[in-house]
Amino acid sequence: MDSETVNRETCYHCYRPQKQCLCSSVKPIKTATKFIILMHPKEFKKTKNGTGRMTHLSLPNSEIFIDVDFSDHTAVNALIDNHNNLCYLLYPGSDSLYLNAQKIDLQNKQLVIFILDSTWPCSMKMLRLSKNLQRLPKLSFTHTKCSQFQIKEQPKDFCLSTIESTLTILELLNAHGLETIEDAQFEPFLEPFLSMVEYQIGCISTKRFRIRPERDKSLLSH
Repeated sequence: MDSETVNRETCYHCYRPQKQCLCSSVKPIKTATKFIILMHPKEFKKTKNGTGRMTHLSLPNSEIFIDVDFSDHTAVNALIDNHNNLCYLLYPGSDSLYLNAQKIDLQNKQLVIFILDSTWPCSMKMLRLSKNLQRLPKLSFTHTKCSQFQIKEQPKDFCLSTIESTLTILELLNAHGLETIEDAQFEPFLEPFLSMVEYQIGCISTKRFRIRPERDKSLLSH
């Protein structure tokens, strides 16, 4: 097997090319909360810079489902219809419960948080089509963080990637006593994300370096 073939191989754990595998950077956090990542098919194809799968790998108590309309999704509906679960959808809105100031009343139930992993336009479409998700109470938060997703322009300054949003939720749940996560575990949570960003920036820099000599040569020939 030649080196080119090896470089094209995929790690079927993080779904990235073997040479870009981030599994060693993942530092899983055990949570009482169950996280359900609803990934748009377009995000599934973003093997180089998608953060939904990183989030799933970092949370043992999580599941990931891929679709656009989840109205008839068996697994999703089973979670929502389970009376032992207290389900919320992470989505901003005037009717959202803001974790910064409000504490969730668990009512002795399993907290389940659904997260839409997609761009804002696609997330809006997912919610518009998914009648079951529309019925869920919404959960949100305010923050002063700046996304570290340097290779992707966010639609708004306050927008965070899926993994950054999940970290913020965990920190707030911890502050409310709904999680018992040691502070030391939070810092490495973003390691796979930061490693990915650093790798992509390196690739962009290398590409620009390779292009410039060609441009200089063309200028000298005129």
